[in-house]
Amino acid sequence: MLSQEHRTIVKATVPLLESGGEALTKHFYELMLREYPEVRPLFNQANQASGSQQRALANGVLMYARHIDQLEQLGGLVSQIINKHVSLQIQPEHYPIVGTCLLRAIREVLGPEIATDAVIEAWAAAYGQLADILIGAEKQIYDQRAAAKGGWRGARAFKVARKVRESDEITSFYLQPVDGGEVLEFHPGQYIGLRVVVNGAEQRRNYSLSAASTSHEYRISVKREPEGTVSKFLHDEVNEGSTLDLFPPAGDFTLEHAERPLVLISGGVGITPTLAMLEVALKTNRPIHFIHAARHGGVHAFREWIDRLADRHPQLKRFYCYAERRDAQPEPHAVGLLDRDTLAQWLPESRDVDVYFLGPLPFMKAVRKHLHDLGVPRERSRFEFFGPASALE
Repeated sequence: MLSQEHRTIVKATVPLLESGGEALTKHFYELMLREYPEVRPLFNQANQASGSQQRALANGVLMYARHIDQLEQLGGLVSQIINKHVSLQIQPEHYPIVGTCLLRAIREVLGPEIATDAVIEAWAAAYGQLADILIGAEKQIYDQRAAAKGGWRGARAFKVARKVRESDEITSFYLQPVDGGEVLEFHPGQYIGLRVVVNGAEQRRNYSLSAASTSHEYRISVKREPEGTVSKFLHDEVNEGSTLDLFPPAGDFTLEHAERPLVLISGGVGITPTLAMLEVALKTNRPIHFIHAARHGGVHAFREWIDRLADRHPQLKRFYCYAERRDAQPEPHAVGLLDRDTLAQWLPESRDVDVYFLGPLPFMKAVRKHLHDLGVPRERSRFEFFGPASALE
């Protein structure tokens, strides 16, 4: 049980986490992935190599230590973690492994003079509290997904009904259940968990659902990453008729119903969840401004589809910004990076809007700052990261 003394000790470690949290989490992952290879499929090795996974965990551990007396101050962080866990099918038996390795990492990185028995005991109690919260919340979601119409628990086999090239880099996969049953309804903006075996090794990934919910299929649209183990496998090895294992939809970056003008801003493959949002929003009367940034026209997916929607729906205005113009490709509305002045021209006149944005981290940092400078309230702009959560500030 987490006592007040435990809380005091944990909070006292905050300065150490601020200065050395990333070194601690780096050692934690090295330790866990070496000694418990069964959890390796749950972690994207590209994020390990880049250090983003370590930074994300360091930030999460720091936030937890800072707010251990008032966990409600963590805001949406806990919900994001729970949804990621559900999409990858994290189970109760995984938590003792994480706890054991985390405590060992604290002891080995900080050393016995700092990581005393009292510190280890306090962090063990703190981790136990957090694990209980997450396990309980995840069980509730697993149960709800299994009981819902079209729902299921664990992995379910889906066949690739269609494979469609959308741009030089992005391909869509239309997925239908092998058992012929219905599929679970999802909210626009959510993602699906995917399990594949590549070169004999299991891999799990999240991919945004890129078309509005139907009763019989899901669509994901995947960018082929040069160093992406799973994305290259999907592009090069998976064809129509192939079978993939899917976990039920998850995610809390979802379109909320409102009458205010809607602004969808995306960069690169960040366009995928905004497509489902756009489909659903067009069934209402709210004005929609769809803003997309791409390197050039060859990698801009779904442009023709969005243009056709704009022709049929006067409420939809679309704007495209390309970093560079290339011959024999459709013209964008602007060339260069999506800067403050361009965004100002493309936003609705009123700043009483709902904005959803996502894309590469530098793009999101810039958009967040531009929106703030242009007077869009922070509470009206929502975002999600492709990979591990990172600070935008």
